Formats: sequence, structure tokens, C-alpha cells
Amino acid sequence: MQSKSVIAVVVALVVLLLVSSTLYIVPATHRAVVLRFGSVVEADVKPGLHVKAPLIDKVRQYDVRVLTLDLPTHEYLTAEKKPLDVDSYVVWQISNVLQFYKATGGDELQAVQLLSARIDNGLRDQFGIRTMHEVVSGERDQLMTELTKQVDKLTEQEFGIRVVDIRIKAIDLPKQVSENVFKRMRTERQKEAQQHRSSGQEMAEGIRADADRQRTVILATAYAKSQELRGEGDQQASEIYAKAYGKDPEFYRFFKSLQAYEKAFANKHDTLVLDGNSDFMRYFNDLLGKGVKTAPAR
Repeated sequence: MQSKSVIAVVVALVVLLLVSSTLYIVPATHRAVVLRFGSVVEADVKPGLHVKAPLIDKVRQYDVRVLTLDLPTHEYLTAEKKPLDVDSYVVWQISNVLQFYKATGGDELQAVQLLSARIDNGLRDQFGIRTMHEVVSGERDQLMTELTKQVDKLTEQEFGIRVVDIRIKAIDLPKQVSENVFKRMRTERQKEAQQHRSSGQEMAEGIRADADRQRTVILATAYAKSQELRGEGDQQASEIYAKAYGKDPEFYRFFKSLQAYEKAFANKHDTLVLDGNSDFMRYFNDLLGKGVKTAPAR
């Protein structure tokens, strides 16, 4: 009884092994090829449950979804022989599983290398027939469209790969060229700034010279006007003095003497030695009670 149980278990295991090596599942996102002794006996196996010959058949499955590949940065020359560093990416998909297996041996890394080489050659050709302005902005979309069609046609036939789109992420000048460009731009800006400074300084000198000229003219005009007004004032004062002297000469002389006293004794710290009988002291002595003569009332 025990030996029968062992035999049953062994049979079950053999059956299970045969079933597992006979049946296989292809996911919805994949396609498969069946190999027998290294040769393809069934290509483009659709998703689902399938049967293969046990032990002698092998199944290779490949992802047929749309994939994105970032390409390494490469330097390309434009039509003017100007170098540019280009950073790009490609959107691709396996369209023919059998052709893909034959071209790459089913190695996805090999496929990426072949695809990158084709795109690199295409970018080199497209940049070589265009100027820097065209590849940067003028014909960038046209370049991408033409390159996608060109590469897709080659990879479809050679590798069974459909190129959905190729896009440029960034276009930069090489580091050494960028430094030279920035240096030249800096020199040009400094030269332009110096020109503006020189022009501003010249304008400032002109404005300053014009202001000095206007100042001189204004001062001269004001001085001439002041001299004219001073002359008129002196003339009027002389006329007033003359009229005052004509009306009462004695009072006029008295008034002028008071003004002379005011100026002479303005500083209290000064010491004056004067002759009491001098003409300067005439009205001063009269004010002290020595024969002041009053003018007759009018």
C-alpha cells in the first residue's frame, strides 16, 4: 500500500512537470517567439495561454509597449561648422518580434545600442545641413519630423523597431565655446558701457559748461543791475541830501555830525584822543551847554 502511494506521488510530480513545461502564458503587454534547438518555430505569439513541446522548446518574451530611451549627449557640427552639444530622447516600440529577435538575438541592450547609433547618424546628417539658428529655433520641428521618419524607416526594416518620436531636450554650446562666447559678450558689454560712460561724461561736461556760462551771465547781469540801482539810489540820496541842506543847512550839518559820532563811538572798547576845540567836536560841545543855538521856528 505504501509503495503504491509513493508511485502515485511520483506520477503526479511527473505529470505536473510535464504540464508546467508544456503550458506557458504570454502577458497582455508582451509578445513571444518559440525556439526549438535555437531556431524559431513560432513567431509573434499573442497574449494568452499556449502550449509548447516540453523540454525541447524555449519561449522568449518581449515587451511591446511604447518605451522611452534617453540618449547620451553628443556633439554635432552645423552647416557653419559650429559645434553644439545635443541632449535628446527617443520613443520606440517593438513592432516585429521575429525581426527584432533575428537582428538583436533578443538582447534589448543590443537593440538600444543599434537604435542609438542610427539616431546619432541621423542627427549628425540633419545638423550638418542646417545653420545654428535653424536647428535652435527656425527649423527645429521640421528637423525632428524628418529625422523620425528617416530613422523609423531604417529601424523598422532592419530591427523590427518602430520609432514613434525623436525629440531634442536641450541644445548647448560646448563648455569651451560657451566660455569664449561669454567672454566676448562680456568684452562687448564692457565696451558698450565705456562708450555710454564717455558719452555721459561728455554730456555732463557740456551741461556743466553751459551752467557755468549761464551763471556768469546771470551774475554779470545782476551786478550791472545792482550797480544801476545803486547809482539811482545814490542819486536820489544826493538829491534828498541837497534838498535837506537847502532847507536847513545847520540842521543838515548837525545830522551828519550825529552820524559821524555814531560810527566813531560804535565800539565801546576803542579809545579816542581828540582835541576839544576841533571842528569834529563842535556839536558835541554845544550839546554840553556851551552856547547851543537853536534855529528859529518856521
